[in-house]
Amino acid sequence: MDVRRVAHSPGERSRVRGHGESHGTRRDAPLDRDKFADSFAGDLPRAQAEFMADSQVPWGVEALGGAVSQPAWRTKRAWYLIATDDRMIPPPAQHAMSERIGAQTVEVAASHSVYVSQPDAVADLIRQAARS
Repeated sequence: MDVRRVAHSPGERSRVRGHGESHGTRRDAPLDRDKFADSFAGDLPRAQAEFMADSQVPWGVEALGGAVSQPAWRTKRAWYLIATDDRMIPPPAQHAMSERIGAQTVEVAASHSVYVSQPDAVADLIRQAARS
């Protein structure tokens, strides 16, 4: 199913925005559809990765400059699921981030879409955190 065909009603503009399209002062940055499967969802069936590519919601690059005044990890325990086949956030960067916050870690051979490809591993980590 091509989400671009169902994203709007007849006569209505599509809500699926183009790559790098600017909306007011916000700059959107969706992932390139042709590179999406390999970089974001490499462990999912091709049709599912293509659907995800077509249905992605652009995010504003301003999010990268956001500041957190009181990070929860400074006062609460943290957990981190390291996706060892992630091509969006390299595993060494994931290790560095999880070490910085003192997180309990679990490693899973999965892409950035680990929540879709390995839902049981994600749920197990959430249960582990909830029990502690």
